[in-house]
Amino acid sequence: MSSVIVVRHGRSTSNTAGTLAGRTPGVLLDETGEKQARALGERLAGIELAAVVCSPLERCRQTAQLALEAAGSSAQVVIDERIAETDYGVWSGRLLSELAKEPLWTQVQRDPASVQFPDGETMVGVVERVVEAVEYWNSRLPADAVWLMVSHGDPINGFLGWALGQPFEKVQRLMVDPASASVVHLPAPDATEAFPRVACVNSVAGPLKSFAVIPKPTQASVGGGVGATGSEDDAPPAESPDVPTADAP
Repeated sequence: MSSVIVVRHGRSTSNTAGTLAGRTPGVLLDETGEKQARALGERLAGIELAAVVCSPLERCRQTAQLALEAAGSSAQVVIDERIAETDYGVWSGRLLSELAKEPLWTQVQRDPASVQFPDGETMVGVVERVVEAVEYWNSRLPADAVWLMVSHGDPINGFLGWALGQPFEKVQRLMVDPASASVVHLPAPDATEAFPRVACVNSVAGPLKSFAVIPKPTQASVGGGVGATGSEDDAPPAESPDVPTADAP
């Protein structure tokens, strides 16, 4: 079981302009986005990254580079086209306020599984290629690897929905903020009766090291366990001789 830290790029010039960037070239981080990327790097402190897989678009590459510099990590960035932003077709570059008036906008919110963007790709197709990329890297990295994936809002949304096992129709219920991190533990490719376990979603502050710790097989979900920041060794005994029981005189 490996752990993937899934990060959305920091705030971009398109975000602040209120446009749908899509794959439009030249969209970069703004000043706040650069600060967010550096802060993300500080949150990665103490984590040895086995790989850094990044969308080819500039805002993601900037985020990855700034975060790794802040983390003091020498990990190399590998570009994977499969985790690129959604191809929004002719919607790309347009104002969100204008797109919200389009009939397709309502369909995106209410029935995303049926959506294909004009001259672009389907929303379901985005999830399929991102999951394919995640499974590819999970199968090639060590079983206990912790790795970073830097992508975009909608692709991450779809991946997290897949990891949670939710119907794609519910994908809009998830939030993925700029420079946020979500952590998913992935089962080994040959594991039977195993599934992803989502450790955190849309985290924007605090160290990520504890969430990236791969749970032991004994840490089953029944009863909840001790959590990412606890330890089974820290748990108190079931009964303490210093505490009277109900049958004590």
